[in-house]
Amino acid sequence: MSRQAVRTGETNPHAALARQKKREDAGRIGLTDEVVSRVIASFYGKIRDDELLGPIFTGKIQDWPKHLEQMNRFWRSILFSTAEYSGNPMVRHQQLPPLDERHFSHWLDLFYATLREECTEEEAVKIFAGRARMIADSLLTGIAMRREGMAGASKGRNLPYV
Repeated sequence: MSRQAVRTGETNPHAALARQKKREDAGRIGLTDEVVSRVIASFYGKIRDDELLGPIFTGKIQDWPKHLEQMNRFWRSILFSTAEYSGNPMVRHQQLPPLDERHFSHWLDLFYATLREECTEEEAVKIFAGRARMIADSLLTGIAMRREGMAGASKGRNLPYV
């Protein structure tokens, strides 16, 4: 096994090639590390100033640079399959004050607006937004099911699309 494989945790050459292809395909439509970083910085700037979401985030996050880097790792893992993020977003979000559809819909609206500002390619916006909606749906549904049991299973169905 090569040093790079050990350093990145990559043990399967086919997986490494698939990751590389995914990143190259994303780059062709303008979805790059730089775009992800710009989106995250701009989006969380909006979040911090937001009347609904700001108090939730600022009450929980003490080290914003650390959080932004964690979010960059998360989104690179989601978009490029980098496997550099380790964490459990569901547990983190379940520990916050009660979140509901209103919070996730607003989060998505802010995220979509940021994508339109920061991404120059429509295809990049669609892919990034699609992943964001899928994550919001999953988190909202998981939180609702924990509170309401199976009655919460379809809570994310009304979330907005880009």
